[in-house]
Amino acid sequence: MTKPLDIVVLGLSLSSSWGNGHATTWRALLRGVAALGHRVTFLERDVPWYASHRDLAQPDFCALHLYADLDALRAHDAAIRDADAVIVGSYVPDGPAVIDHVLETARGVVGFYDIDTPVTLAQLARGETPSLETRQIPLFDVYFSFTGGPTLDLLERTHGARAARALYCSVEEERYRPTGEAFEWDLGYLGTYAPDRQPALERLLIEPARRLPDKRFVVAGPQYPEEVDWPANVTRIPHLPPAEHASFYSRQRFTLNVTRADMVAAGWSPSVRLFEAGACATAIIGDAWEGLDTLLPDGEAMLVAREPEDVVSILTELPAMRRDAIAAAGRARVLAAHTGVARARELVAMLAQASAERETASGKKVAGL
Repeated sequence: MTKPLDIVVLGLSLSSSWGNGHATTWRALLRGVAALGHRVTFLERDVPWYASHRDLAQPDFCALHLYADLDALRAHDAAIRDADAVIVGSYVPDGPAVIDHVLETARGVVGFYDIDTPVTLAQLARGETPSLETRQIPLFDVYFSFTGGPTLDLLERTHGARAARALYCSVEEERYRPTGEAFEWDLGYLGTYAPDRQPALERLLIEPARRLPDKRFVVAGPQYPEEVDWPANVTRIPHLPPAEHASFYSRQRFTLNVTRADMVAAGWSPSVRLFEAGACATAIIGDAWEGLDTLLPDGEAMLVAREPEDVVSILTELPAMRRDAIAAAGRARVLAAHTGVARARELVAMLAQASAERETASGKKVAGL
């Protein structure tokens, strides 16, 4: 790089973390990008749901602009045109139309960051196009994927992606660390309700709570149906802003991580909650999926559970010293490879590679990269 990059991002939401994990993913990554000296402009569709639940209206690490609709997005055409790189995220409202407009307008590298890759591919297979259309995948200089492993090969061989690259979520290490607070719960979970994730939550937290009435449990997150039968020893927190996450994790002896069905099937899909809990040195109990051992090995940096009996055994039999050693190992692994700055370095390097490949193909250098 010869100069700081100007990067424009169009994402689902940066300003509100209510009911989505995208906001914390973008915040960690873009804080890291800013820490490396680059400039970022984030364009966010102004929708009522996030407008009424904003917890970061004025970020200090990038410029945030809200736009009302596709016509209003055109007010930012100069920024899109002049940027060294433009990245469109998954689940942006009117995603296919936004992508077409960006591809027509941008002069620099254009990437797509799919924070929901297995879900996106499953939707495309059903003919649904909430994030993008199949025809658009080969048009990006680089397709950044929340999911690694075999999915990357699938994107290139089956869907024609020019370059599919894993870009996992990350954590802000300054904000996610042990607080030293006393334990309040034996097992907790943080996550928005999802129908395909609920059976695992029922199996690995709600049923153990029924079997262990003397233990304390907590579930934080919005959109859970009223008909969910919560045991009396499960505390419910409808929404937990990111500023309170570290305290929440630090007050748990163990925290549960469960993964959406499409992501379990694909493997190689760590959630941001996995890294957040690890950074807070909270011992993690999680479901099993391919690729997990490359990130947080079972029995070393976390504990895998498949049935309620596994969780009950951990909560009642695992010595505290063993729990603390697993938690410390998890934190060490997260801080070594999964911080926002670490991920930002990967992003910038992949943008540079995409620029070089584009230059080779066109014979013209992309400014700034």
